Amino acid sequence: MKATLPSTTPQLRTFTSPPLSFNRSFGFPENRRKLSGTSSLLRGAPPSFSYVPLRVTANSQSAAPASTEAAKATAVPSEMKAWVYGEYGGVDVLKFDEKVAVPRVKEDQVLIKVVAAALNPVDGKRRQGKFKATDSPLPTVPGYDVAGVVVKVGSQVKELKEGDEVYGNINEKALEGPKQFGSLAEYTAVEEKLLALKPKNLDFAQAAGLPLAFETAYEGLERTGFSAGKSILVLNGAGGVGSLVIQLAKQVFGASKVAATSSTGKLELLKSLGADLAIDYTKENFEDLPEKFDVVYDAIGQCDRAVKAVKEGGSVVALTGAVTPPGFRFVVTSNGEVLKKLNPYLESGKVKPVVDPKGPFPFAEVAEAFSYIETNRAVGKISR
Repeated sequence: MKATLPSTTPQLRTFTSPPLSFNRSFGFPENRRKLSGTSSLLRGAPPSFSYVPLRVTANSQSAAPASTEAAKATAVPSEMKAWVYGEYGGVDVLKFDEKVAVPRVKEDQVLIKVVAAALNPVDGKRRQGKFKATDSPLPTVPGYDVAGVVVKVGSQVKELKEGDEVYGNINEKALEGPKQFGSLAEYTAVEEKLLALKPKNLDFAQAAGLPLAFETAYEGLERTGFSAGKSILVLNGAGGVGSLVIQLAKQVFGASKVAATSSTGKLELLKSLGADLAIDYTKENFEDLPEKFDVVYDAIGQCDRAVKAVKEGGSVVALTGAVTPPGFRFVVTSNGEVLKKLNPYLESGKVKPVVDPKGPFPFAEVAEAFSYIETNRAVGKISR
């Protein structure tokens, strides 16, 4: 699900993994109650931390995309608006703060003026403290996915320059020390190697909903050794990751057959994404099909059933839930080179972003976007 943030009035949007977009805008609240107790910590020098895939995007622009030249000419302030939580818990721990320190830029980083950001399931799990042992210190500005404009570059940055429109997943390792200052803010600092230029045919909200799910879908397929002529079954094909797995398997890897599951109302979406066989999980059990697959990509948490649908010697990727052999799980690594490699497929229209119809959410409704994505009913990504 995606959310977009406007430069004056930030916005939020929701996306699922495939390339369809559903938008709903949110404005940045100018007069929200200040966060107490944690703001002073946030104003200090941000410590350095290295940063899997559920998404919501936020946009820092209210209407038309921010002009690159305008962004270059705008001086970077010392403080920014951001969503913050100072303790782990439910959505009620999220607070809007207008005086968060703008992150310092390291030598290998660029500072991005956020135009859009997206929420992923991992954002909710992180806020709940599911991996606090490896998390960065509180307080936290959440957000993995971002799209925006470069406004400052570090001394060791080689390719990106001020004014470039970029997108990416700001955390190299999703569960190991994700950045304390994430993308649900007006500015975020990111290593150049984690970013790519935004595809010219996508708006910021569409681009923001892609990185983490895109990288997860691609890395999972690579880890199975998927290649041309092989067949694949995608569980939860209408979700953020599943919708992209369908498209990548078909358009990039050359799958001989793509099957995918969803509820009745999303079967046509699966077909539009390239699925040869759309399976209604409310009416039939995929593991009872006579046909077996070279790869089963489980993006919903049904590995115990998924292993019954794979060919002998095949592979099962399990993104969530208990893992049943021969299934395996991995934690995605953010990599701007993967985005650069896949950009031509986006720009040609062969692969498209899917954005949840309820998005984008306005920046003021980040808590609502979190609540929505945690229902597990989102289609594609959620952006702001």
